[in-house]
Amino acid sequence: MKNIFMSVLFLVGSFSFAQEAGKAGELLKNEASKTEMESPKAKRTESRNSNNSGFRNQNGNNNGFRVKNPNYQWNQQYGYSEVFLRIPEQGMFSVELGDQFISNNSGRFRFFDLPSGRIPVSIYESGYLLYRTTLNVRNNSRLVLDFFTNEGLFLLDSYPVQNQSYGFNDWNDVWNNPYGNSGGWNDGGSYANLMDNSSFSEFMDMLRKNARFDDSKLSMIRQQMRTTMFTSQQISALVKEVSFDKNKLSLAKSMFSKCVDKHKYFLVYDAFDFESSKRELMEFVQNS
Repeated sequence: MKNIFMSVLFLVGSFSFAQEAGKAGELLKNEASKTEMESPKAKRTESRNSNNSGFRNQNGNNNGFRVKNPNYQWNQQYGYSEVFLRIPEQGMFSVELGDQFISNNSGRFRFFDLPSGRIPVSIYESGYLLYRTTLNVRNNSRLVLDFFTNEGLFLLDSYPVQNQSYGFNDWNDVWNNPYGNSGGWNDGGSYANLMDNSSFSEFMDMLRKNARFDDSKLSMIRQQMRTTMFTSQQISALVKEVSFDKNKLSLAKSMFSKCVDKHKYFLVYDAFDFESSKRELMEFVQNS
């Protein structure tokens, strides 16, 4: 009886700390049709040749024979980008990104030396196609994504790549912050993509100059949120720029995941005119 009780507790604990699919990030549309996914032809074969625009040329089908290329080149100037994709589920998954292909059961897929532009990505389980979409990769940037078989592919964020740095202190640091599992601070006590005070002042000037109404203000702020983290003080200042309380509340909730000092989020409460909005934000922060 004791063993049964302990097993139940273990299962409950596992679900309590499980990551909630779709809680963070932008869902990317699955472009693979149902027919493709159910057809045996959807299974990826290693003999398939691909030739994606922007990648190094494959000189056609050589019928199984290797042809020497006397015009070998190195250091082609086509840009540099990275894509990090995680599948937090058990199973043998494969990810094909442009002309690169990675297959493993660890759920960690890192792609380097990518050209900028639109790059197709396909995800397979045990060789069968699950998902296909197109990523818009920018030069000198790293896209971070999560894939859930029952939910889809989510673009969590984009980070600037400095000096082509390949690693992190902890692999999961890249994903933990969007799901509220970690503070995400670097050893230096700051985020690499945290907006400094000077840049924030410039952004505020641009916001006031180019956005007169709430809709345009919210659009401009949310566009910046895709690549930037903020302090509680900065978020409070941005929320104060919005006129209507319902829009203030929507912005404050959406920016909570982008806050580097969540323990000081009480500073944002001062941006509201009505006590009811303050209480709703407090409840949101408490339950996040």
